[in-house]
Amino acid sequence: MGSCISTPTKLVGVISKKNYYSSKSKAKSKHAGFDHDAARKSISQHASNSRVLKNPSGGNILERYELGKELGRGEFGITHQCFDLEIKEAYACKKISKAKLRTEIDVEDVRREVEIMRHLPQHPNIVTFREAFEDKEAIDLVMEL
Repeated sequence: MGSCISTPTKLVGVISKKNYYSSKSKAKSKHAGFDHDAARKSISQHASNSRVLKNPSGGNILERYELGKELGRGEFGITHQCFDLEIKEAYACKKISKAKLRTEIDVEDVRREVEIMRHLPQHPNIVTFREAFEDKEAIDLVMEL
């Protein structure tokens, strides 16, 4: 027998990719006010010249922190250990390359991530956000290690 999944006969014509994607007017009316095509357009050149964060702490992270060893990699960037030059404490620095932010949705995801991290309460199971920096090439998020 196995794990075969079948669709009831009544729904065969109703739930299908052909019907779901058949006309763009249905997709636009489903999410009124949001233009999916415009959001998918490439903005990699635009993103490198414009600001992503609303209020970054500064432009050059190297004036305040010294970057150390690499801790991990993700889809958009690399996380390094960093050391605060003033108070001599270790933190994690997530460097997000603006060149990898290809769509407006990617940019909005980064903005939303920073805003959420800024508003999270102090809790032993949640990484504490410290500050954010932005320059022409990247966004740097500093958080507890």
